[in-house]
Amino acid sequence: MFKREDIRSLDVKVILICLLVPFCLTMTRYLPGMIPPIHFSDNAQISRLANWVMILSAFYFIVPVLVIKILLKEDLRNYGLLWKGAFKSYWLYLAMLGIMIPLVAYFSTTPSFQARYPFYGLTPGEKLFPYFWIWEGLYLLQFFALEFFFRGFMVHGLKHRFGIYSVLVMTIPYCMIHFGKPLPETLAAIIAGLALGALSLKSRSILLGICIHYSVGLMMDLAALYQKGYPLF
Repeated sequence: MFKREDIRSLDVKVILICLLVPFCLTMTRYLPGMIPPIHFSDNAQISRLANWVMILSAFYFIVPVLVIKILLKEDLRNYGLLWKGAFKSYWLYLAMLGIMIPLVAYFSTTPSFQARYPFYGLTPGEKLFPYFWIWEGLYLLQFFALEFFFRGFMVHGLKHRFGIYSVLVMTIPYCMIHFGKPLPETLAAIIAGLALGALSLKSRSILLGICIHYSVGLMMDLAALYQKGYPLF
């Protein structure tokens, strides 16, 4: 039974974040099948992917930003949108890429990987330009929104209460959004969540994390195309 003093001491910020996160994740999961898509292009794949990125951006970025600015009345720089000092640990970026290159090269040979990537499937004889690179631009926007939601909104929004444990809290839903992807990628999401969360907590910025995540995503797409025999150059 709550006492009156317990209610007065409730951390409203933590409550807001912990309720908003499952709400936003639920919307990104169900909303794409519930609303009519907007036709951005004559290319049906690009329109479908653009709608997906638009919904993710709305619930991973716009909704949390509105909560931060209107309800919490805080500065977005406190949630990882900080340039100063963002790239001091650039060597970690190089180290993580050095680790990921051989792993991506190996797993790109597996049928489950090739069935999943790239999200934009080229038709036989189709060139990379323009639609594949249009997709990669959308992909970058998706990674920006995703990093803000998990490594910005969650990690920096909860750190005042949980400290470094905010990274562990964030890693749980981050791993779960990978359910349905190849098992090695889903397991790797646990490690990536911890590493990128710790990096964001240390640098107080998500920008290096965006660079790392997007570089790996682009590398995975290109590796999948290479394995399928598409000319990359």
